[in-house]
Amino acid sequence: MRNAGPIESPTDPFASVPLPTSGVSKKPRIEGLPPGVSRDIFGPTDRQDPRPAQGPSAPGGPSGGALPPVAPPAQPWPVNGKEPPTPPAPVFGAPSERQSPYEPEPPRKRRLLPALLVFIVVLAALAYVVPAVLMSGSVLRGTHVSGVDIGGLTVTQAADKLRNELANRLSRPVVVDIAGRKETIQADEAGLELDVVGTIGQAPSGFPSPQEVWRGLTGKTELQPKVNLDSSQLSRTVEGLAEAADKKPHEGRVTFSGLEPKVRQPQDGVLLDREDAVRRIGDAFLQGGGNVVLTLRPAKPATTAEAVAIALAKAKTAVSAPVTLTVGDKQAQITPAMIAANLTYNSDGSGGLAPQFDTTAVLAALESRLVDAAQQPRDATYDIVNGKPVLVPARTGRGVNDKLLARDAERVFDEGGSRTIPVRLGAVAPAVTTEQVRDLGIKENVGAFTTSFDAGQPRVKNIQRMAQQLDGHLVKPGETFSINEIVGERTVEDGYVEAGQIVGGRMVSIVGGGVSQFATTMYNAAFFGGFDLVEHQPMDYYAPRYPPGRDVALLYPDTDLKWRNDSDFGVLVKTAFTETSVTVTLWSTKRYDEVEAVTSEKRDFRPFRTESSSAPGCLPTVGEQGFTIDVTRVFHQDGKVVKKDKKLTTKYRPQPQTTCTTS
Repeated sequence: MRNAGPIESPTDPFASVPLPTSGVSKKPRIEGLPPGVSRDIFGPTDRQDPRPAQGPSAPGGPSGGALPPVAPPAQPWPVNGKEPPTPPAPVFGAPSERQSPYEPEPPRKRRLLPALLVFIVVLAALAYVVPAVLMSGSVLRGTHVSGVDIGGLTVTQAADKLRNELANRLSRPVVVDIAGRKETIQADEAGLELDVVGTIGQAPSGFPSPQEVWRGLTGKTELQPKVNLDSSQLSRTVEGLAEAADKKPHEGRVTFSGLEPKVRQPQDGVLLDREDAVRRIGDAFLQGGGNVVLTLRPAKPATTAEAVAIALAKAKTAVSAPVTLTVGDKQAQITPAMIAANLTYNSDGSGGLAPQFDTTAVLAALESRLVDAAQQPRDATYDIVNGKPVLVPARTGRGVNDKLLARDAERVFDEGGSRTIPVRLGAVAPAVTTEQVRDLGIKENVGAFTTSFDAGQPRVKNIQRMAQQLDGHLVKPGETFSINEIVGERTVEDGYVEAGQIVGGRMVSIVGGGVSQFATTMYNAAFFGGFDLVEHQPMDYYAPRYPPGRDVALLYPDTDLKWRNDSDFGVLVKTAFTETSVTVTLWSTKRYDEVEAVTSEKRDFRPFRTESSSAPGCLPTVGEQGFTIDVTRVFHQDGKVVKKDKKLTTKYRPQPQTTCTTS
């Protein structure tokens, strides 16, 4: 083309494209704003750009090749009409001082935290559950009882281990020292026994808690063994020690040997402090055995030597001449020999001695001279004739008042004066009337028992003497029979002698020894008679001459036999004896066809030990093993069982075999 110059290539390609123009500049039309939203959200009106869209080469636009202007930062909505402060413009590449609250966390971090928490929880649960399952059903690991580890064992295994390793350690004997005399007390004599169940019961078992699992894995649980001490058994053992250790004070006394007065001067004594001994021995056993010194307390008599001298002078005068009893034209003389045989001077409790005269024995010999025998009173009783009780009716009579005679005679022996005593006769009613026994239903044998013994022993005299005292005793309906209350203390004056008897596990010699055999015979008669057995104590050791589980210990005043006549009929006690046996028969009316003793097998055998003793008065014993046995009394009527007593369990201790040696 002519006149055409060189064509310059435009630097901006949009510059060659014509843009539409308008003579009127319009704001952007924005419609459809939400209610309550002002147009001010786009900035102040004066700041809104009125210019139309322009290309890069339009007038007023950026110069060729320049970037478009940076858009203004977004402004938050105004709150309460206040415009928030304008934040500083961000610098490209510089870290932001704070993160916008609307900026979300990175997805990976959000997923990692819960997973980590779940992992920790599962790990902790496994750390508890796995060892807990392994520990469940057994004693918590790390559990020790006095050095014996029972952790991780079952209850049965733990019990066996404690019995094998701990019981012997807790059964160490205690040696007691009584005024230089030593006695060894074994654990069984004190009633000491390891309570295995109670001991293990202290240990955590079952499914363990987290704390117990931690303690089982890292720690140690120490338990103290539980030990049972039978205080009643220990008291009986101490009583046996006391029988050998006691030296009772002797009161002053004047008696006669023939016509010669004999003086016994008052003497001090010593008595074992029983309560203190029980406490000390019990503490020693609970601490694992050892030596204990027991205390003897001094005991003073009430009488004085001066009082004995005065009584001696009175005794010489008392037998210097006879005493004459008169009633009307009849008389009888109490000879000096009869006076001496029935007169003693004993302590009056206030330091002096007073005369005591047994008028019962005197009147038995002399009353027929003062009163005709046909006039004397008689108690109602029964005689057994041809195996049947026959009523012997009571009779009111006349007789000498024995209490008034004793008062008058003792006044003569104490103060002197006339030796002629007028006695008084009067109507004397029988102690037991016919009416009292006639309708009591005493008609048949309801219970009887016999035990045997070796002839010639001192104990035989005591058994026979007690049988004599209780023969013919009547027990009325509702009454309780008690041997100690009826017989009282066994004394030489009552016809008893010294004999061996086991007291508190020791064979000792006492006045009345051996009467436990009579009590055993009486107990079995009442047992098979069906009467209420109120109180009895089994013997410590088993003796083959008695039925196992049905023997009875007897010792005055604390160890007694009591049974109650719980029937509507009276009970007549009849006794009989030979040189080798004693029998008790109870006569009444039968209430049951049969009373049966159901006896279990012997169990829990315990071997006896052997020992020797050089103590004064040592009595040898034959060893007997200990065992446990049950007895149940069963009542039969009309071919069926009508009643059963509660099972009676007796635990016999092993009786040591004692050999007496000379020191």
